Amino acid sequence: MIATTVTIYVKPEFIADFIRHTIENHENTRKEAGNIRFDFMQSEKDPSRFLLYEVFVNEDAIAHHKKTAHYSKWKATVEEWMALPRVGIPHKVICPTEKTSW
Repeated sequence: MIATTVTIYVKPEFIADFIRHTIENHENTRKEAGNIRFDFMQSEKDPSRFLLYEVFVNEDAIAHHKKTAHYSKWKATVEEWMALPRVGIPHKVICPTEKTSW
C-alpha cells in the first residue's frame, strides 16, 4: 500500500469552489477498486491550506487514478486556483497492513 499526503494552498477567493470540486473528486476516487482511503481536510488555522490523504493498493492503482476522467477534470479545474504548486509526498505504509483495518 502507498499513502500520499498532498498539501495544497488555495487562493482565498477560490476556497468554496475548490472544496466543491475536491469533494466530487473524492467521491469518485472512493469508487475506484484500487483506492483504500481518501481523506480531504482543511487547516483550522489557515483556511487556504488543505491536505489530501490518499491510500492506494499499489503503483498501478495510482497510475489508473491519474488517468481517470474525474481526476483529470479536477486537476484541470483547480490548478489555477492554487496559490502554490501542490506538494505530494508518497509514503510506504508500515501499519496497518490489512485493508480491513482501514
